[in-house]
Amino acid sequence: MLRVSRRCLLALCLLAPGLGYGAALVLDEALPAYRPSQILEAQAVTSVGSDTMNNLMSLWSEAFQAYHPGLSVQISGAGSSTAPPALTEGTALFGAMSRRMTSGELQAFEARFGYRPLAFRVAVDALAVFVHKDNPLPGLSLSALDAIFSVARRCGARQSAERWGDLGLEGPWQTQRLQRYGRNAVSGTYGYFKASALCNGDFVQAVSRTPTGIGYSGMGFQTSGIRPLPLARRDGEPFIAATAANAIAGTYPLSRYLYLYLNHPPGTAFAPLQREFLRFVLSREGQSLVLRDGYVPLPAKVAARERLRVP
Repeated sequence: MLRVSRRCLLALCLLAPGLGYGAALVLDEALPAYRPSQILEAQAVTSVGSDTMNNLMSLWSEAFQAYHPGLSVQISGAGSSTAPPALTEGTALFGAMSRRMTSGELQAFEARFGYRPLAFRVAVDALAVFVHKDNPLPGLSLSALDAIFSVARRCGARQSAERWGDLGLEGPWQTQRLQRYGRNAVSGTYGYFKASALCNGDFVQAVSRTPTGIGYSGMGFQTSGIRPLPLARRDGEPFIAATAANAIAGTYPLSRYLYLYLNHPPGTAFAPLQREFLRFVLSREGQSLVLRDGYVPLPAKVAARERLRVP
């Protein structure tokens, strides 16, 4: 099977987020400070969803709890696909997702309530394709990723890539087989990579623990033992480095927003806990925790647009 592991990639156990590309970033100075409009008590911050965002949700909730000591916190991060049913069934106040809901997920929610859930952009992330630090490959196009990871090759790859020589490497690398690593099927990272890099094709299956491996994960999980490959959208185009600046600019092919979804009936006031938590997440304090966790804080203009939706 395709080896699924959140933090163990290419036979190297990844360190905690915050040690990768986020360390070189600074917060946008225009982000506002968080000032509680009221102190909340006897309520629970409940979140179900993304494994990518699990630690970030915990950081946000614990910091938010310091402003509102009477609150309790319940966080579950099994994967983005668990968020929509939790919101639909009312078992979570927030649905943390590292991708947008699918049309099927939206339709199921709307069939229950007659309206769609609200999605708020809360951070920027990018999927990086990691290889061993000694691997000399200069970069890959999205069609090459399709050849590596998909059996269907719906993105246009002419044939599958089974050895590093199929990707242009020579010498001792040429005959070495590719060893692929990925994420579990309920992960939003898995879903985003499948949709964006494989045109929803099915994954190839393989298992190994060698330096000839290749895998994908959030950019914030980079360590010194591995390196992210620059990517190009199309064959022949320049490779774009997996950096925070390129993720924010949208030039890196696999950049994305992270989202918080919630059940909010149109035309009604936000529940105080929903309003206060979103205001915190979109504040200077909330975005500083995005930076700490190894992701990219929102530019102030983007955060301001999201805050305007929370009167």
